[in-house]
Amino acid sequence: MIKSYKNSICLIAARGGSKGVPNKNIRLLGRKPLIAYAIETALTSHAFEHVIVSTEDRKIAKIAKEFGAEIPFQRPNYLATDSSSMSDVIEHTIMKLRKLDYSFDTLGFIDCTVPFINSKDIQGALSLFNKTSCDLVCSVYRQHHNPYFNMMEKNKQGFLRFSKKSAKNLENRQSAPIVFQLTGLFVLNVNKFMKYKKFYMPKALPYEIPPERGLMIDTEFEFKMAEFIIEHKLKS
Repeated sequence: MIKSYKNSICLIAARGGSKGVPNKNIRLLGRKPLIAYAIETALTSHAFEHVIVSTEDRKIAKIAKEFGAEIPFQRPNYLATDSSSMSDVIEHTIMKLRKLDYSFDTLGFIDCTVPFINSKDIQGALSLFNKTSCDLVCSVYRQHHNPYFNMMEKNKQGFLRFSKKSAKNLENRQSAPIVFQLTGLFVLNVNKFMKYKKFYMPKALPYEIPPERGLMIDTEFEFKMAEFIIEHKLKS
C-alpha cells in the first residue's frame, strides 16, 4: 500500500561538474537523462510533499523542472566543487527551505547516480525510519567484497595487509562479518542533522535492498553497466 508521509521532503543534489563521468547527471541513460530516474521515482512513490533539486547548473535545473521537480533556489558555486561535502549541501538546503516557509522534519535524499532505486525502496526506508528512533536510515546491500577477507591495503612498508583484522582465521568469505555497501537512498531526521551538522549521525540503521537496485554510477564502466541493464529492460 502506498503511504504518504507528512512533513517529508525529498532532496536530489545534482551539480554540473562531474569528473568521473562528465555531465553524468543529464547524460542520456536509455531514453531519458540520468537525473530523471531519481525525480520520477521520488514522485511516483507519493511519499514526499515536495521533491527538490539542488543545483548550480542551469541546464540541470531546466531538465529537472521538465521532469516535475521543484527548484526553489540556486545552489551557490562554492557548494558545487569536488571538495564540497554533502553535509554542507544538505545544511544549505534545509536553511534555504526553512526561509521559504517549507515545513518538514524528515528529509529523504536520493543520489542521481542510482537509477534503479524504486518506489518500494523509498517506502521501505521511510517506514523503517518512522518505526524507530534512529537519526538516519541508509539503503544498503550486502557486499561480497569484504575488508576482513578479500580487500587489502598497503602498510607503511608497501606490503599488502587485510583492511580489517579478524579475531579468528577466516577460511572463506561466508565466515567473515557481514559488511554493507551504501547506496544512494537515505532518510534523515532534520532536527538531529542540524544538531550534529554531519551526515552520518550516531543512530544510523541499514535498510537492505537487492544489489541490482543499488548500482551507483561513478565511472564510465558503471554507466555502461547501467546502459546494458536499461537496454535489457526496454527489450523485455
